[in-house]
Amino acid sequence: MPRIIDSRAPRHSGFRSRLAAWAPGLLALGRYRLADLPHDVAGGIAVAAVTVPVSIANARLAGLPPENGLYASILPLVVYAVLGTSPQLIVGTSAAAAALVASAIGTLAAGDPSQHLSIAMMLALLVGLMCLSASALRLGAIADFLSRPIVVGFMNGLALSILLGQLGPLFGIALTAEGFFPRVLEFMSRLPDTHLPTLVVGGASLGVILAASRLAPRIPAALLGMLVAGVVVKLFALQSAGVGLIGVVPAGLPALSMPIVPLHYMPVLLAEAAGLTLLSFSSTMLAARSFAEKNRYDLDPDREIAALGAANVAAALSQSFAVTGSGLRTAAAEASGARTQVAGLVAAGALVPVLLFLTGPLQYIPSVALAAILISAATSMLNWDDLRAIHRIEPQEFWLAMIATAGVLVFGAIDAILLVVVLALLRFVRLTARPRVEILGELEGDAGYQSVARHPEARAEPGLLMLRYNGPIVFFSAPHFKREVLAAAAAAGPGLRWFVIDLLPVSQIDATGLFAIRDVLDALRARGVVVAAAGRDTEWADRAARRDLSGVITGIRFFPTLRRAELAYREEVRDSPVAP
Repeated sequence: MPRIIDSRAPRHSGFRSRLAAWAPGLLALGRYRLADLPHDVAGGIAVAAVTVPVSIANARLAGLPPENGLYASILPLVVYAVLGTSPQLIVGTSAAAAALVASAIGTLAAGDPSQHLSIAMMLALLVGLMCLSASALRLGAIADFLSRPIVVGFMNGLALSILLGQLGPLFGIALTAEGFFPRVLEFMSRLPDTHLPTLVVGGASLGVILAASRLAPRIPAALLGMLVAGVVVKLFALQSAGVGLIGVVPAGLPALSMPIVPLHYMPVLLAEAAGLTLLSFSSTMLAARSFAEKNRYDLDPDREIAALGAANVAAALSQSFAVTGSGLRTAAAEASGARTQVAGLVAAGALVPVLLFLTGPLQYIPSVALAAILISAATSMLNWDDLRAIHRIEPQEFWLAMIATAGVLVFGAIDAILLVVVLALLRFVRLTARPRVEILGELEGDAGYQSVARHPEARAEPGLLMLRYNGPIVFFSAPHFKREVLAAAAAAGPGLRWFVIDLLPVSQIDATGLFAIRDVLDALRARGVVVAAAGRDTEWADRAARRDLSGVITGIRFFPTLRRAELAYREEVRDSPVAP
């Protein structure tokens, strides 16, 4: 079990309070118990074993040399361990982020390999700065902006794109078509050109990875698959048969440097960094929250986005590309017994001697083994279980997920980010601008008021109409409120005497909403209908005391509850000489 220290609420004074605010992980490290060290060392070594092959494969996917993937797993891990609020989360490269980086590189510098690293570094730097800015503005809630169906759909589309992109290397075929569907057709037409030695090595590596993942989940399957592929190539001299190797990996640690790109790249980079920021933080929080819920501790989204931003700045300065929270590496650490964020520090430390002394053997790893690793990663990204659950829960949300998937396949990853943001906005507008409107009645033997639509047997007093508007009455929903109220009043017929609005679900009313209420009041009063409001009566009185509302709304009767409003109506009807 992880050792949990709640760093969200700094209950310290002076220096310790500031430390808890800016570096909650460092405060937790100050309380470290040596008894946890053996567990964290085991977890850190497991993370390093997973990181080496996965980072090299993700670098390949991003269009960068293998060492740049390894660089992303040293300084960023240290930075996150100091600044993050999760005691478990491991940051590093991901196939999803690498695919987005590759798309940006392809857009800006497809024909100029010398610009690839600079573009990737600048993209990471911009992602980091955007995350830090969002944290300063306390925008950590953006993690909740993209709904689960949209995220699942986008990640499924990205996984399918990665899968298709690696089928060419797996079969030893160089595919040149752009776009998902043209590439599918090209792949099918080029199958007779399959290079069998490459396919055999890649298939063996993929088989080992999938089997190890299922049968021995504690073994670093990607590392095992990469080693098996290297041994097969060496034993059978398959390099001479045309099986390509990844080549020389330079030894040494990265030199810190600032990325420099042509100025005219910046508009495109800013747009793509914004999309990558949104998706990176959303996926990071999904991973972090899944472990937090499992082990019952809390996270601070604003501090998490700051930690992710700082880790991306560190990645940019250390010649690498964007990093995110990694569910795979976090799970590997937990399965090996890791208890605190020291496991991330151990993993970073373990990669230092790999880069200094052990890069030589990496040059004999066949390139197709990296394709096998990426295919395995893409397969794990596909989330059919959640997709089926979404379909059972709400079919409309299922189609949102499918649109997001199709967007990635048709338009590409970067353009699809704009699509999913638009989908999220449309969903938000639909939910908030058109809230549910309910006519209320009483059920026999039930003390409350229920929707007549859901409970046809519910009845209201003759001449009394009680309406519940389940949302704010503000600029984007005020016209809907006005239409629904007047339509309900018209449907009630000439016998309507009182119209009662339940204000409890109305979370906010702005100036536009007040004018809409005034228009409704005037229209109903012209028919001789009394307008009343139930709930939030003291809140309304306080608001009227702070601001002069007499020129906008007058004549509404306020009651603390619907029951009190109904009783008042009964008394008026009883005392009235005119039958309702």
